[in-house]
Amino acid sequence: MRTVLVIDDNPAVGTALEVLFGLSEIRTLRALTPQQGLDALAREDVDLVVQDMNFSADTTSGEEGVALFRAIRAAHPDLPIILLTAWTHLETAVELVKAGAADYLGKPWDDPKLLATVENLLELSEATREVSRVRAERQRARRDLEARYDLRGLVFAAPATQRVVELACQVARADVPVLITGPNGAGKERIAEIVHANSGLRGPFVAVNCGALPAELIEAELFGAEQGAYTGAQRAREGRFELADGGTLVLDEIGNLPPAGQMKLLRVLETGQFERLGSSRTRSVKVRVVSATNADLPAMIREGRFREDLYYRLNVIELRVPPLAERPEDVLPLAEHFLAGRARLDAGARAALQAHAWPGNVRELKNAIERALLLKQGDALGAHDLGLAAVAPRASARLAPEQEPDRATIEAALRRCRGVISQAAAELGLSRQALYRRMDKLGVAAGADSA
Repeated sequence: MRTVLVIDDNPAVGTALEVLFGLSEIRTLRALTPQQGLDALAREDVDLVVQDMNFSADTTSGEEGVALFRAIRAAHPDLPIILLTAWTHLETAVELVKAGAADYLGKPWDDPKLLATVENLLELSEATREVSRVRAERQRARRDLEARYDLRGLVFAAPATQRVVELACQVARADVPVLITGPNGAGKERIAEIVHANSGLRGPFVAVNCGALPAELIEAELFGAEQGAYTGAQRAREGRFELADGGTLVLDEIGNLPPAGQMKLLRVLETGQFERLGSSRTRSVKVRVVSATNADLPAMIREGRFREDLYYRLNVIELRVPPLAERPEDVLPLAEHFLAGRARLDAGARAALQAHAWPGNVRELKNAIERALLLKQGDALGAHDLGLAAVAPRASARLAPEQEPDRATIEAALRRCRGVISQAAAELGLSRQALYRRMDKLGVAAGADSA
Protein backbone atom coordinates (compact mmCIF):
# COMPACT_ATOMS: atom_id res chain seq x y z
CA MET A 1 0.00 0.00 0.00
CA ARG A 2 1.24 3.51 -0.81
CA THR A 3 2.52 5.21 2.33
CA VAL A 4 2.95 8.88 3.23
CA LEU A 5 4.77 10.09 6.35
CA VAL A 6 3.46 13.36 7.84
CA ILE A 7 5.95 15.11 10.18
CA ASP A 8 4.20 17.99 11.96
CA ASP A 9 4.11 19.05 15.60
CA ASN A 10 0.37 19.82 15.34
CA PRO A 11 -1.59 16.53 15.82
CA ALA A 12 -4.60 18.06 14.05
CA VAL A 13 -2.58 18.39 10.84
CA GLY A 14 -1.66 14.71 10.89
CA THR A 15 -5.29 13.73 11.56
CA ALA A 16 -6.64 15.91 8.76
CA LEU A 17 -4.13 14.57 6.24
CA GLU A 18 -4.76 10.99 7.33
CA VAL A 19 -8.47 11.45 6.58
CA LEU A 20 -7.75 13.18 3.25
CA PHE A 21 -5.26 10.57 2.06
CA GLY A 22 -7.40 7.70 3.29
CA LEU A 23 -10.04 8.65 0.72
CA SER A 24 -7.51 7.67 -1.95
CA GLU A 25 -6.40 4.49 -0.16
CA ILE A 26 -3.09 6.05 0.90
CA ARG A 27 -1.68 4.87 4.21
CA THR A 28 -0.58 7.72 6.49
CA LEU A 29 2.09 7.57 9.21
CA ARG A 30 2.38 10.47 11.68
CA ALA A 31 5.34 11.92 13.57
CA LEU A 32 5.28 14.96 15.88
CA THR A 33 9.03 15.74 15.89
CA PRO A 34 11.90 15.57 13.40
CA GLN A 35 13.52 12.73 15.34
CA GLN A 36 10.27 10.72 15.36
CA GLY A 37 10.07 11.27 11.60
CA LEU A 38 13.63 10.06 11.04
CA ASP A 39 12.98 7.02 13.25
CA ALA A 40 9.84 6.20 11.24
CA LEU A 41 11.80 6.42 7.98
CA ALA A 42 14.40 4.03 9.40
CA ARG A 43 11.86 1.31 10.19
CA GLU A 44 9.08 1.82 7.60
CA ASP A 45 8.86 1.77 3.80
CA VAL A 46 7.71 5.30 2.97
CA ASP A 47 6.88 6.58 -0.50
CA LEU A 48 6.55 10.31 0.26
CA VAL A 49 7.11 12.75 3.14
CA VAL A 50 4.98 15.78 4.01
CA GLN A 51 6.98 17.83 6.51
CA ASP A 52 6.41 21.01 8.51
CA MET A 53 9.11 23.68 8.63
CA ASN A 54 8.76 24.81 12.25
CA PHE A 55 8.48 22.59 15.33
CA SER A 56 9.30 24.78 18.34
CA ALA A 57 6.84 27.23 19.84
CA ASP A 58 7.18 30.82 18.61
CA THR A 59 9.63 29.75 15.89
CA THR A 60 9.04 30.90 12.32
CA SER A 61 12.55 30.83 10.83
CA GLY A 62 12.20 27.44 9.19
CA GLU A 63 15.68 26.39 10.34
CA GLU A 64 14.33 23.21 11.96
CA GLY A 65 12.57 22.29 8.74
CA VAL A 66 15.73 22.92 6.72
CA ALA A 67 17.72 20.65 9.03
CA LEU A 68 15.06 17.94 8.83
CA PHE A 69 14.92 18.19 5.05
CA ARG A 70 18.71 17.83 4.76
CA ALA A 71 18.73 14.85 7.13
CA ILE A 72 16.03 13.08 5.11
CA ARG A 73 17.73 13.88 1.82
CA ALA A 74 21.07 12.57 3.10
CA ALA A 75 19.54 9.24 4.13
CA HIS A 76 16.99 8.93 1.30
CA PRO A 77 18.23 10.83 -1.79
CA ASP A 78 15.29 9.87 -4.02
CA LEU A 79 12.42 10.20 -1.54
CA PRO A 80 9.96 12.96 -2.61
CA ILE A 81 9.36 15.61 0.07
CA ILE A 82 6.56 18.19 0.24
CA LEU A 83 7.17 21.22 2.45
CA LEU A 84 4.09 22.39 4.34
CA THR A 85 4.06 25.54 6.51
CA ALA A 86 2.47 28.94 7.05
CA TRP A 87 5.54 30.84 8.28
CA THR A 88 8.72 30.04 6.37
CA HIS A 89 10.14 32.81 4.20
CA LEU A 90 9.63 32.26 0.48
CA GLU A 91 13.40 32.40 -0.16
CA THR A 92 13.94 29.42 2.14
CA ALA A 93 11.31 27.36 0.33
CA VAL A 94 12.77 28.25 -3.07
CA GLU A 95 16.23 27.18 -1.94
CA LEU A 96 14.89 23.84 -0.70
CA VAL A 97 13.00 23.23 -3.93
CA LYS A 98 16.27 23.86 -5.80
CA ALA A 99 17.91 21.36 -3.43
CA GLY A 100 15.41 18.68 -4.36
CA ALA A 101 12.14 19.28 -2.53
CA ALA A 102 9.21 18.13 -4.66
CA ASP A 103 6.82 20.99 -3.80
CA TYR A 104 6.02 23.76 -1.34
CA LEU A 105 2.48 24.38 -0.05
CA GLY A 106 1.28 26.87 2.50
CA LYS A 107 -1.14 26.40 5.36
CA PRO A 108 -4.09 26.26 5.17
CA TRP A 109 -3.73 24.02 2.13
CA ASP A 110 -6.15 23.34 -0.67
CA ASP A 111 -7.31 19.71 -0.33
CA PRO A 112 -7.75 18.92 -4.07
CA LYS A 113 -4.41 20.54 -4.96
CA LEU A 114 -2.54 18.76 -2.18
CA LEU A 115 -4.13 15.41 -3.01
CA ALA A 116 -3.36 15.83 -6.73
CA THR A 117 0.26 16.69 -5.91
CA VAL A 118 0.60 13.67 -3.63
CA GLU A 119 -0.98 11.32 -6.20
CA ASN A 120 1.34 12.57 -8.96
CA LEU A 121 4.43 12.28 -6.79
CA LEU A 122 3.49 8.79 -5.61
CA GLU A 123 3.02 7.62 -9.17
CA LEU A 124 6.28 9.22 -10.26
CA SER A 125 8.07 7.68 -7.27
CA GLU A 126 6.60 4.29 -8.14
CA ALA A 127 7.80 4.67 -11.72
CA THR A 128 11.26 5.71 -10.54
CA ARG A 129 11.54 2.66 -8.31
CA GLU A 130 10.42 0.44 -11.17
CA VAL A 131 13.01 1.95 -13.48
CA SER A 132 15.67 1.46 -10.80
CA ARG A 133 14.58 -2.15 -10.31
CA VAL A 134 14.69 -2.86 -14.05
CA ARG A 135 18.09 -1.16 -14.33
CA ALA A 136 19.44 -3.25 -11.45
CA GLU A 137 18.11 -6.43 -13.09
CA ARG A 138 19.82 -5.47 -16.35
CA GLN A 139 23.09 -4.84 -14.56
CA ARG A 140 22.88 -8.25 -12.87
CA ALA A 141 22.08 -9.90 -16.20
CA ARG A 142 25.03 -8.05 -17.79
CA ARG A 143 27.42 -9.22 -15.08
CA ASP A 144 26.11 -12.76 -15.48
CA LEU A 145 26.67 -12.60 -19.24
CA GLU A 146 30.21 -11.35 -18.81
CA ALA A 147 30.95 -14.10 -16.29
CA ARG A 148 29.55 -16.92 -18.42
CA TYR A 149 30.45 -15.85 -21.96
CA ASP A 150 33.18 -14.18 -23.99
CA LEU A 151 31.64 -10.90 -25.18
CA ARG A 152 34.77 -9.87 -27.11
CA GLY A 153 34.89 -6.54 -25.30
CA LEU A 154 31.57 -5.39 -26.77
CA VAL A 155 30.50 -2.02 -25.37
CA PHE A 156 26.77 -1.67 -24.76
CA ALA A 157 24.23 -0.48 -22.21
CA ALA A 158 20.90 -0.61 -24.06
CA PRO A 159 18.37 -3.35 -23.25
CA ALA A 160 17.85 -3.95 -26.98
CA THR A 161 21.55 -4.69 -27.46
CA GLN A 162 21.67 -6.88 -24.38
CA ARG A 163 18.79 -9.00 -25.69
CA VAL A 164 20.66 -9.59 -28.97
CA VAL A 165 23.87 -10.50 -27.12
CA GLU A 166 22.03 -12.88 -24.78
CA LEU A 167 20.44 -14.69 -27.73
CA ALA A 168 23.76 -14.83 -29.61
CA CYS A 169 25.40 -16.47 -26.59
CA GLN A 170 22.51 -18.91 -26.14
CA VAL A 171 22.62 -20.17 -29.74
CA ALA A 172 26.42 -20.09 -30.12
CA ARG A 173 26.93 -23.79 -29.38
CA ALA A 174 24.04 -24.95 -31.56
CA ASP A 175 25.37 -26.39 -34.82
CA VAL A 176 22.96 -24.41 -37.00
CA PRO A 177 23.34 -21.46 -39.38
CA VAL A 178 22.68 -17.99 -37.98
CA LEU A 179 21.33 -15.01 -39.91
CA ILE A 180 22.20 -11.57 -38.51
CA THR A 181 20.08 -8.72 -39.86
CA GLY A 182 20.30 -4.99 -39.34
CA PRO A 183 21.41 -1.76 -41.03
CA ASN A 184 24.93 -1.03 -42.19
CA GLY A 185 27.28 0.05 -39.43
CA ALA A 186 25.12 -1.32 -36.60
CA GLY A 187 27.66 -3.94 -35.46
CA LYS A 188 26.56 -7.18 -37.15
CA GLU A 189 30.11 -8.52 -37.45
CA ARG A 190 30.71 -7.94 -33.72
CA ILE A 191 27.71 -10.17 -32.96
CA ALA A 192 29.11 -12.77 -35.36
CA GLU A 193 32.40 -12.67 -33.41
CA ILE A 194 30.50 -13.36 -30.18
CA VAL A 195 28.74 -16.34 -31.79
CA HIS A 196 32.10 -17.77 -32.88
CA ALA A 197 33.88 -17.02 -29.58
CA ASN A 198 31.26 -18.98 -27.63
CA SER A 199 30.69 -21.78 -30.15
CA GLY A 200 33.45 -24.06 -28.90
CA LEU A 201 34.89 -24.29 -32.42
CA ARG A 202 38.69 -24.42 -32.56
CA GLY A 203 38.96 -23.39 -36.20
CA PRO A 204 39.45 -19.88 -37.59
CA PHE A 205 37.01 -16.99 -37.84
CA VAL A 206 36.84 -16.01 -41.51
CA ALA A 207 34.72 -13.15 -42.89
CA VAL A 208 33.98 -12.19 -46.48
CA ASN A 209 31.91 -9.27 -47.73
CA CYS A 210 29.87 -10.54 -50.65
CA GLY A 211 28.93 -6.97 -51.55
CA ALA A 212 32.54 -5.88 -52.00
CA LEU A 213 33.38 -8.43 -54.71
CA PRO A 214 32.44 -8.49 -58.41
CA ALA A 215 29.69 -11.03 -59.06
CA GLU A 216 31.98 -13.11 -61.29
CA LEU A 217 34.56 -13.50 -58.51
CA ILE A 218 32.29 -14.26 -55.55
CA GLU A 219 32.14 -18.00 -56.33
CA ALA A 220 35.92 -18.22 -56.65
CA GLU A 221 36.33 -16.30 -53.40
CA LEU A 222 33.98 -18.62 -51.53
CA PHE A 223 34.72 -21.99 -53.07
CA GLY A 224 38.20 -21.57 -54.57
CA ALA A 225 39.39 -21.99 -58.15
CA GLU A 226 41.78 -24.12 -60.12
CA GLN A 227 44.49 -22.65 -62.28
CA GLY A 228 43.00 -21.20 -65.49
CA ALA A 229 39.40 -21.45 -64.22
CA TYR A 230 38.90 -17.79 -65.15
CA THR A 231 40.89 -14.99 -66.67
CA GLY A 232 43.69 -14.08 -64.32
CA ALA A 233 43.60 -17.36 -62.36
CA GLN A 234 47.30 -18.13 -62.77
CA ARG A 235 47.40 -20.66 -59.94
CA ALA A 236 45.02 -22.74 -57.88
CA ARG A 237 43.65 -21.05 -54.79
CA GLU A 238 41.66 -22.03 -51.73
CA GLY A 239 38.28 -20.50 -51.14
CA ARG A 240 36.94 -19.09 -47.89
CA PHE A 241 35.11 -22.33 -47.07
CA GLU A 242 38.38 -24.25 -47.10
CA LEU A 243 40.11 -21.55 -45.06
CA ALA A 244 37.32 -21.65 -42.47
CA ASP A 245 37.27 -25.46 -42.14
CA GLY A 246 36.64 -26.32 -38.49
CA GLY A 247 35.63 -22.75 -37.68
CA THR A 248 33.14 -20.02 -38.59
CA LEU A 249 32.58 -18.36 -41.94
CA VAL A 250 30.76 -15.02 -41.93
CA LEU A 251 29.05 -14.15 -45.21
CA ASP A 252 28.38 -10.43 -45.00
CA GLU A 253 25.88 -8.86 -47.40
CA ILE A 254 24.59 -12.33 -48.30
CA GLY A 255 21.88 -10.71 -50.43
CA ASN A 256 24.53 -9.87 -53.05
CA LEU A 257 25.32 -13.54 -53.73
CA PRO A 258 24.46 -14.35 -57.40
CA PRO A 259 22.06 -17.23 -58.25
CA ALA A 260 24.83 -19.72 -59.09
CA GLY A 261 26.59 -18.96 -55.82
CA GLN A 262 23.29 -19.32 -53.93
CA MET A 263 22.82 -22.82 -55.34
CA LYS A 264 26.36 -23.85 -54.36
CA LEU A 265 25.96 -22.36 -50.90
CA LEU A 266 22.74 -24.28 -50.34
CA ARG A 267 24.53 -27.50 -51.24
CA VAL A 268 27.40 -26.76 -48.84
CA LEU A 269 24.95 -26.05 -46.03
CA GLU A 270 23.10 -29.31 -46.65
CA THR A 271 26.04 -31.66 -47.36
CA GLY A 272 29.26 -29.84 -46.47
CA GLN A 273 30.49 -30.55 -50.02
CA PHE A 274 31.49 -28.32 -52.96
CA GLU A 275 33.81 -28.13 -55.97
CA ARG A 276 36.30 -25.42 -56.80
CA LEU A 277 35.71 -23.49 -60.01
CA GLY A 278 37.25 -25.43 -62.88
CA SER A 279 37.41 -28.69 -60.88
CA SER A 280 35.25 -31.81 -60.71
CA ARG A 281 36.79 -32.97 -57.45
CA THR A 282 34.36 -32.83 -54.55
CA ARG A 283 35.73 -31.39 -51.33
CA SER A 284 34.24 -31.60 -47.84
CA VAL A 285 34.39 -29.06 -45.02
CA LYS A 286 32.88 -28.61 -41.58
CA VAL A 287 32.02 -24.92 -41.27
CA ARG A 288 29.61 -22.92 -39.09
CA VAL A 289 28.01 -20.40 -41.46
CA VAL A 290 26.89 -17.05 -40.08
CA SER A 291 25.25 -14.77 -42.64
CA ALA A 292 24.63 -11.05 -42.33
CA THR A 293 22.61 -8.61 -44.38
CA ASN A 294 20.93 -5.25 -44.36
CA ALA A 295 18.67 -6.32 -47.23
CA ASP A 296 15.03 -7.34 -47.03
CA LEU A 297 15.52 -10.98 -48.04
CA PRO A 298 11.76 -11.87 -48.02
CA ALA A 299 11.20 -9.01 -50.51
CA MET A 300 14.08 -10.31 -52.65
CA ILE A 301 12.46 -13.76 -52.59
CA ARG A 302 9.18 -12.29 -53.86
CA GLU A 303 11.11 -10.53 -56.63
CA GLY A 304 12.89 -13.76 -57.60
CA ARG A 305 16.35 -12.46 -56.63
CA PHE A 306 16.98 -14.79 -53.68
CA ARG A 307 16.27 -18.49 -53.27
CA GLU A 308 13.53 -19.21 -50.75
CA ASP A 309 15.00 -22.60 -49.80
CA LEU A 310 18.37 -20.96 -49.10
CA TYR A 311 16.72 -18.28 -46.98
CA TYR A 312 15.07 -20.83 -44.71
CA ARG A 313 18.31 -22.80 -44.50
CA LEU A 314 20.23 -19.69 -43.45
CA ASN A 315 17.52 -18.37 -41.16
CA VAL A 316 17.37 -21.18 -38.59
CA ILE A 317 18.22 -18.52 -35.99
CA GLU A 318 17.82 -14.81 -36.74
CA LEU A 319 19.57 -12.15 -34.69
CA ARG A 320 18.31 -8.64 -35.42
CA VAL A 321 20.77 -5.88 -34.53
CA PRO A 322 18.70 -2.69 -34.10
CA PRO A 323 19.94 0.65 -35.45
CA LEU A 324 21.69 2.94 -32.98
CA ALA A 325 18.62 5.20 -32.95
CA GLU A 326 16.69 2.37 -31.27
CA ARG A 327 19.32 1.88 -28.56
CA PRO A 328 20.18 5.41 -27.37
CA GLU A 329 21.66 4.12 -24.11
CA ASP A 330 24.61 2.80 -26.16
CA VAL A 331 25.62 6.20 -27.57
CA LEU A 332 27.62 7.69 -24.69
CA PRO A 333 29.34 4.43 -23.63
CA LEU A 334 30.42 3.88 -27.25
CA ALA A 335 31.61 7.47 -27.55
CA GLU A 336 33.72 7.11 -24.39
CA HIS A 337 35.09 3.82 -25.74
CA PHE A 338 36.15 5.45 -29.01
CA LEU A 339 37.70 8.39 -27.13
CA ALA A 340 39.85 5.93 -25.14
CA GLY A 341 40.82 8.64 -22.66
CA ARG A 342 42.24 10.97 -25.31
CA ALA A 343 39.72 13.70 -24.44
CA ARG A 344 36.56 14.21 -22.41
CA LEU A 345 33.08 15.19 -23.50
CA ASP A 346 31.59 18.37 -22.09
CA ALA A 347 27.86 18.71 -21.38
CA GLY A 348 27.17 20.23 -24.79
CA ALA A 349 28.88 17.37 -26.61
CA ARG A 350 26.96 14.79 -24.60
CA ALA A 351 23.68 16.51 -25.37
CA ALA A 352 24.55 16.70 -29.08
CA LEU A 353 25.49 13.01 -29.19
CA GLN A 354 22.24 12.00 -27.52
CA ALA A 355 20.10 14.26 -29.72
CA HIS A 356 21.58 13.07 -33.02
CA ALA A 357 19.61 10.44 -34.98
CA TRP A 358 22.74 8.48 -36.13
CA PRO A 359 21.57 7.34 -39.58
CA GLY A 360 25.05 5.85 -40.07
CA ASN A 361 24.85 3.95 -36.78
CA VAL A 362 27.96 2.96 -34.81
CA ARG A 363 30.22 3.54 -37.80
CA GLU A 364 29.05 7.16 -38.03
CA LEU A 365 29.56 7.63 -34.28
CA LYS A 366 33.10 6.30 -34.46
CA ASN A 367 33.94 8.56 -37.39
CA ALA A 368 32.44 11.58 -35.61
CA ILE A 369 34.63 10.96 -32.56
CA GLU A 370 37.77 10.44 -34.62
CA ARG A 371 37.09 13.64 -36.59
CA ALA A 372 36.48 15.60 -33.39
CA LEU A 373 39.77 14.35 -31.91
CA LEU A 374 41.66 15.58 -34.95
CA LEU A 375 40.06 19.03 -34.84
CA LYS A 376 39.79 19.64 -31.09
CA GLN A 377 41.36 22.76 -29.59
CA GLY A 378 41.58 21.72 -25.92
CA ASP A 379 41.21 18.75 -23.60
CA ALA A 380 37.40 18.73 -23.80
CA LEU A 381 35.23 18.10 -26.84
CA GLY A 382 32.28 20.44 -27.31
CA ALA A 383 29.24 20.15 -29.56
CA HIS A 384 30.97 22.33 -32.18
CA ASP A 385 33.90 19.87 -32.35
CA LEU A 386 31.60 17.01 -33.32
CA GLY A 387 30.26 18.82 -36.39
CA LEU A 388 27.10 16.73 -36.49
CA ALA A 389 24.68 17.47 -39.31
CA ALA A 390 21.33 18.97 -38.37
CA VAL A 391 19.33 15.76 -38.39
CA ALA A 392 15.89 15.62 -36.78
CA PRO A 393 16.34 14.11 -33.30
CA ARG A 394 15.06 10.62 -32.84
CA ALA A 395 11.70 10.15 -31.20
CA SER A 396 11.83 9.00 -27.61
CA ALA A 397 9.26 6.77 -26.01
CA ARG A 398 9.94 8.27 -22.59
CA LEU A 399 7.36 10.88 -21.60
CA ALA A 400 7.55 13.94 -19.42
CA PRO A 401 6.05 13.27 -15.98
CA GLU A 402 2.96 15.37 -16.72
CA GLN A 403 2.20 13.54 -19.98
CA GLU A 404 0.10 10.45 -20.43
CA PRO A 405 0.93 8.02 -23.26
CA ASP A 406 -1.73 7.60 -25.91
CA ARG A 407 -2.82 4.27 -27.34
CA ALA A 408 -0.33 4.33 -30.24
CA THR A 409 2.61 5.10 -27.93
CA ILE A 410 1.72 2.25 -25.57
CA GLU A 411 1.20 -0.26 -28.39
CA ALA A 412 4.52 0.75 -29.99
CA ALA A 413 6.35 0.27 -26.68
CA LEU A 414 4.71 -3.13 -26.17
CA ARG A 415 5.76 -4.23 -29.65
CA ARG A 416 9.36 -3.17 -29.07
CA CYS A 417 9.41 -5.00 -25.74
CA ARG A 418 7.57 -8.04 -27.16
CA GLY A 419 4.68 -7.65 -24.75
CA VAL A 420 6.81 -7.58 -21.58
CA ILE A 421 4.95 -5.11 -19.38
CA SER A 422 7.82 -4.30 -17.00
CA GLN A 423 10.14 -3.41 -19.91
CA ALA A 424 7.48 -1.32 -21.68
CA ALA A 425 6.66 0.48 -18.43
CA ALA A 426 10.32 1.28 -17.78
CA GLU A 427 10.71 2.56 -21.34
CA LEU A 428 7.70 4.84 -20.91
CA GLY A 429 8.82 6.02 -17.48
CA LEU A 430 5.82 4.45 -15.74
CA SER A 431 5.30 1.81 -13.10
CA ARG A 432 3.71 -1.48 -14.10
CA GLN A 433 0.57 -0.54 -12.21
CA ALA A 434 0.37 2.85 -13.91
CA LEU A 435 0.84 1.25 -17.33
CA TYR A 436 -1.85 -1.33 -16.59
CA ARG A 437 -4.22 1.49 -15.62
CA ARG A 438 -3.51 3.35 -18.88
CA MET A 439 -3.97 0.16 -20.90
CA ASP A 440 -7.27 -0.60 -19.16
CA LYS A 441 -8.46 2.96 -19.75
CA LEU A 442 -7.55 2.85 -23.46
CA GLY A 443 -8.57 -0.78 -24.04
CA VAL A 444 -5.08 -1.97 -24.97
CA ALA A 445 -4.61 -5.74 -24.76
CA ALA A 446 -1.77 -6.86 -22.49
CA GLY A 447 -0.32 -9.36 -24.95
CA ALA A 448 2.53 -11.64 -23.85
CA ASP A 449 3.60 -10.51 -20.41
CA SER A 450 6.51 -12.62 -19.37
CA ALA A 451 7.78 -10.38 -16.62
